[in-house]
Amino acid sequence: MTEEVEVKIHEMEDVSAPTSPSLVEGLRRLLLASIGAVAMTFDEAESFVNKLVERGELAQKDAEKLLREMRSKLRQGRPQVREVSERVEQGVEEFLNRLNIPSKRDIEDLSAKIAQLSARVEELRKNSQR
Repeated sequence: MTEEVEVKIHEMEDVSAPTSPSLVEGLRRLLLASIGAVAMTFDEAESFVNKLVERGELAQKDAEKLLREMRSKLRQGRPQVREVSERVEQGVEEFLNRLNIPSKRDIEDLSAKIAQLSARVEELRKNSQR
């Protein structure tokens, strides 16, 4: 018994292109700017501490201890930065879902399914021609 399968694939207008990349890119830039601000803040604090040492208002030993403590606090905050980044990413994905805009993961999943279906259709076509 031969079964004929016809598949019609229509191109979908990419409505997500103008909205989601710019939104995600904007949020990514905001996060990177925040990280940069933290780095700049440490640099400014280090510069300020060095000026205090030059003026004799702070001992070199105390300045080094203070800067070590600041570095330690910044290193402890790194996992929190990752956590915030993951939360932002999750929030953006939920926001896009509410707007009914597919995420990159959704598009990749659909592309994989389309590829599987296309392969199956080709296999059925070959079998029906025999």
